[in-house]
Amino acid sequence: MNVRQGYKQTDIGLIPNDWNLKKFGDILNVIGGGAFKSSDSCVSGIKWLKIANVGINHAIWDSESYLPFKLVRDNENFLLKNGDYVIALTRPILDRKLKIARLGNDDVPALLNQRVGKIEIKQNNNIDFIYYLFQKYETINGLLESMAGTDPPNLSNGGIYNIDCAVPINKSEQTAIATALSDADALISSLEKLIEKKRAIKQGAMQELLKPKEGWIIKKLGKVAEFYSGGTPSTSNASFYGGDICWITSSDLNKTNIESVEGKITKSGLENSSSKMIQKETLLVALYGATAGVTAISHIEAAINQAVLAIIPKNDNNLFLFYQLTSLKDWILSTFIQGGQGNLSGNIFKELELYLPLYEEQTRIATILSDMDAEIITLEQKLSKYKSIKQGMMQELLTGKIRLV
Repeated sequence: MNVRQGYKQTDIGLIPNDWNLKKFGDILNVIGGGAFKSSDSCVSGIKWLKIANVGINHAIWDSESYLPFKLVRDNENFLLKNGDYVIALTRPILDRKLKIARLGNDDVPALLNQRVGKIEIKQNNNIDFIYYLFQKYETINGLLESMAGTDPPNLSNGGIYNIDCAVPINKSEQTAIATALSDADALISSLEKLIEKKRAIKQGAMQELLKPKEGWIIKKLGKVAEFYSGGTPSTSNASFYGGDICWITSSDLNKTNIESVEGKITKSGLENSSSKMIQKETLLVALYGATAGVTAISHIEAAINQAVLAIIPKNDNNLFLFYQLTSLKDWILSTFIQGGQGNLSGNIFKELELYLPLYEEQTRIATILSDMDAEIITLEQKLSKYKSIKQGMMQELLTGKIRLV
């Protein structure tokens, strides 16, 4: 086999001649946290960083805990500072992403709890470079293999230390790689913040635009729209599935706009079940389970199952009704579902009273909100593209296929 000039073959593939094949244990230590007692917890003091506070790439403080400042004196080895990296050691991987976080000024000072590890580098390595090594597909696979058979999934120091990695001998190259990937992360983070801001603006606009005004008329939804739900072809008959008819279930309504679905049924499956066809631009509501109350607009012709309710307005704007029902989702669930995972019904929606303006105003409001949604969707698509680009950069830069120095 021909080896590319300037590269050498290793157990993890080709790497540059001036890179070394290492074990994670050669380049870092993982320092476990302290076994602090629940009885030490207090309402204010120094932050207590636990597993729940380690997110993907950043710390999460939705749930804050504190320890007395007096504990710092005897636990300085567990004291965290700005720029430290911490890793969750129990249930550390979510959707094939590692819970590893770089701490900033807002996260520290803090004391490190047990089952969370602090990463410390060995020799003359760049810790930011090592942080990105932890995000590689191959590293995630190695961590998953090391946790096999543990319940709950637990990382050990040995499992981490035994993973292979390629490391540039020159620290300046490590730094250059880390800087390029950090710039990509900064771009992703700024876009995430913009999307969050746009969502908040849209939420405020919905509250204001959908607030009943003079001239709006209250009507029962059943008086202004028709309703029907579908069904499921017999699962014991394979000929009913895998056809060319799109089949929408309640789980598909997690998308605001349904452009495609995985479920497909055949013409015989449709004819031999209570499933019904819907036209494009139909307003749908999920009736059962975890997605109950979720609304969507289908942009495809499809069949629907019994957990999906189709609402066809007679003289009103279906997109306006979509935003109305979306804004009322939490109220509908709290009013008509008591405890646990319950169900809604078509009769509930038929009796639902809505304030409705004239059609022209409905259209104007729906257009404003739809334009906001379209902008958010465009930004989300851009975010997904940036994340894919970053993954490609990691695969190229962290293997030395592309050199920066």
